[in-house]
Amino acid sequence: MTALFEHSPWVEARAGSRPSSGNRHADLMAVVLEASPEEQLALIRAHPELAGKAAVDRTLTEASAAEQASAGLDRLSEVEFARFHALNAAYHERFGFPFIICVRLTDKAGILAAMEARLENDRETEIATAIAQIGEIVRLRLEDMK
Repeated sequence: MTALFEHSPWVEARAGSRPSSGNRHADLMAVVLEASPEEQLALIRAHPELAGKAAVDRTLTEASAAEQASAGLDRLSEVEFARFHALNAAYHERFGFPFIICVRLTDKAGILAAMEARLENDRETEIATAIAQIGEIVRLRLEDMK
């Protein structure tokens, strides 16, 4: 079974211990939104960098590997790889966590453009954006399970 949240089983566990609204995605995201700021950051930090070390080392979760491959991140040219690496480093230095985007809803060019644009955001905006993107990732993973 695919984990819905990267290395963060606590989200599903908490959602499972609460009354269901009948909308699993909403129930899961309510847990995330009600989590402490530290827990939210831990959830964000549990995600791998796009085209990063875990991808090169082939240590991505099965779901992340498939998602990154769907956007062509497993087939980057040397120039593209260098650009991803530089943007990942700049983003992590600025915000203290990896850039997160639902790669299944975009492509390499869209991801690079979003990375560049989101570097201009403040940290609070990026935390909210990362959580929203995690929500999209989880929504698609839930759809895949149907």
